[in-house]
Amino acid sequence: MNRPYEFRKHIFALRRLLIRLLSATAMLGSVFAISSGFPAYAQTLESALVRAYQYNPVLNAERARQRGADENVSIALSGYRPQINAQFSPSLIAVRDLFIDNTTMSATLRGYTAQLTINQVIFNGFKTGNQVRQAESAVRSGREALRGVEQAVFLDAVTAFENVVANHALVEAQRVNVTFLRETLASTRKRLEAGDVTPTDVAQAEARLARGTADLNAAEVNLSISQAIYEQVIGVPPGRLLPSPPIDRLLPVARDQALAVARRENPAVLSATYDIDVAQYAIRVAESGLYPTITAQGYLLNTQNTDVNLETAKSNQAGLVGNLNIPIYDGGMASAQVRQAKEVLSQTRIVLDRVRTQTAAAVAAAWVTHEGAKIAVKASEAEVRAATIALEGVRGEAQAGQRTTLEVLNSQQDLISARARLIGAQRDRVVASYTLLSAIGRLDHRKLGLATPSYEPKTHYQQVRDVWQGLRTPAGQ
Repeated sequence: MNRPYEFRKHIFALRRLLIRLLSATAMLGSVFAISSGFPAYAQTLESALVRAYQYNPVLNAERARQRGADENVSIALSGYRPQINAQFSPSLIAVRDLFIDNTTMSATLRGYTAQLTINQVIFNGFKTGNQVRQAESAVRSGREALRGVEQAVFLDAVTAFENVVANHALVEAQRVNVTFLRETLASTRKRLEAGDVTPTDVAQAEARLARGTADLNAAEVNLSISQAIYEQVIGVPPGRLLPSPPIDRLLPVARDQALAVARRENPAVLSATYDIDVAQYAIRVAESGLYPTITAQGYLLNTQNTDVNLETAKSNQAGLVGNLNIPIYDGGMASAQVRQAKEVLSQTRIVLDRVRTQTAAAVAAAWVTHEGAKIAVKASEAEVRAATIALEGVRGEAQAGQRTTLEVLNSQQDLISARARLIGAQRDRVVASYTLLSAIGRLDHRKLGLATPSYEPKTHYQQVRDVWQGLRTPAGQ
């Protein structure tokens, strides 16, 4: 038997497997659907974000909440408008009158009372105007909260997308690794039969195959979990996901610039700023309880057959009544409400300071994480290159009898570990760029340039702001 020839043949087979391993995990872009149940079409990160923008239930629920908040302005504006009420009271009255001369008179009155009343507030201590401005500030705060939810959903979508891409690449790498280890074990057993190695070498190859199988199983479990989370966030199972680059083109070039942008555009900061306006107007609303109020009432009254004295059969009245109410003492309730509103304003200002501090910390953390991810990718790429060269060298030395099977297995394991770290670093690099974009407040559909119809909360607000009546929503519900 030509042992050197057989040994070289096995080495060449291992080399082909190594090339397959490197090509399978060279970049995160080498991703293919591994389940026939998944769609075959390619999905980009942009298309995933578009679908999340349109169908994500968390985002749509927040939009519905904001539409409900829009109605608070209409409710506040109703204080400027008259209140019109109509009342109709039919009656059936039996009357029996006894006079001084002991004579009686009986009658059955079938009558009614009909009244139309119009009430109009003339002055209420500026309460209505301040309630309107308070509601408008709350609407603006809610819009920023909606933008914050949109950013959170987008970041979840990016993370879910990249997790599937990374985990799928890891599964492919581990599958090639298991194939490599099986071939190694088979060749080692043949060499044992030929007397070139000892049973220890076979046991070492078997152990590495068992570890590789366990690693493959763990990678497949993680992939299944990430696919389920992807479907939860995006709304559809992942198909063949195409690689996506970092979003560096939209990021500030310096850390100080990022902090300045966050102070101006982060939705949490802007929402907390509008909350201060809400609290300030709440003080003015409470102070209105200390002012006099002026109201006017006009009415039309028609009565028929309701006079039990049997003197009037029908009566018509029309009137206009003014009312001035001056609060003298209400037990201290209005004063307590004013003090309470002032404390709420103090609390809101403290919350704004806290939000600004948290935002600055989030930007700083996102910035250093993003910069660290760049370094990690470069380091992992260098590690993969070095591990590849080392494996080639060890295999060549093993072919010449200067290295053992264990050393070849160790070098190959080092390469697989380096490749896994590179895949993770590339995933972290993309997620970190979007995290930084979210921290400064620019992770929204406009900044990303998504090809999707834009949901404009102002549209619904304008549709309902000045509506005087009607039960149907603009959507027809």
